[in-house]
Amino acid sequence: MSQTPVPVVEFRGVEKTFAAGTARAFTALAGLTFAIEDLPGRGEFVAVLGPSGCGKSTMLNLIAGFEGIAPPTAGEVLVRGVPVSGPGRDRGMIFQRYSSFPHLTVLDNVTFGLELNGRELGHSAAERRELARHWLARVGLTPHEQKYPHQLSGGQQQRVAIARSLVLKPRIILMDEPFSALDEPTRLEMQELILELWREVEATVFLVTHSIAEAVYLGDRIWIFTHAPGRIGRELRDGIPSFTGRPPLEAQATREFQSAVESVTGVFQQVNGGAVPS
Repeated sequence: MSQTPVPVVEFRGVEKTFAAGTARAFTALAGLTFAIEDLPGRGEFVAVLGPSGCGKSTMLNLIAGFEGIAPPTAGEVLVRGVPVSGPGRDRGMIFQRYSSFPHLTVLDNVTFGLELNGRELGHSAAERRELARHWLARVGLTPHEQKYPHQLSGGQQQRVAIARSLVLKPRIILMDEPFSALDEPTRLEMQELILELWREVEATVFLVTHSIAEAVYLGDRIWIFTHAPGRIGRELRDGIPSFTGRPPLEAQATREFQSAVESVTGVFQQVNGGAVPS
């Protein structure tokens, strides 16, 4: 008799209240329940939309296990059936703000995680640099490996962050509005890059975004969160077309893309009383 596969990420009735028991108490999430199945050889891209302050980033931080956010006030957060007790290299986080170490070169930034997990991974110094250079090549930064973060553009700094995360081969990638500070041409370029790299690492990706077009282009499924305390007001899967292998501008010019954006916008407004993502 076959066993039911363990979800890669599962929330069971999760609530998160900050400053609980004080006059400043704020409940960001309440009753958040979901299970994301593991899709071997592929992974899944979950795009998360919602009004500001609805707990989207809190959900990511609970999965990451960051101190001060995890554990939840109530309920359970599990990764592959194990309660999250702290950060781990199986989960990579890419933030909105550029997160490289300013005193390290691009190459040293990418090798940092490998060194931090050196005992577990067992790589030699030469192997760490080889792996780092592989991922710098994948994100197009080979000519810049000896530069420091302040010498890079915003898009290049996010490429460093992506390489730092993917070099550890995380099975879960958490992205908190990673492209929102970029100009539109760079943002589209980064969307195409992350789709290409995601297909290579075959991970489960959670992307928080305020852009409906970005959610439609990247997401296998789209969650629309309610106002705080946040929960999944609607999940959209069947009506989300795949644009694998198509550049963002080419995809956006199609009628199916425009129809999907209109549909998701309408559902977002239904869930959130006429509001649009902000």
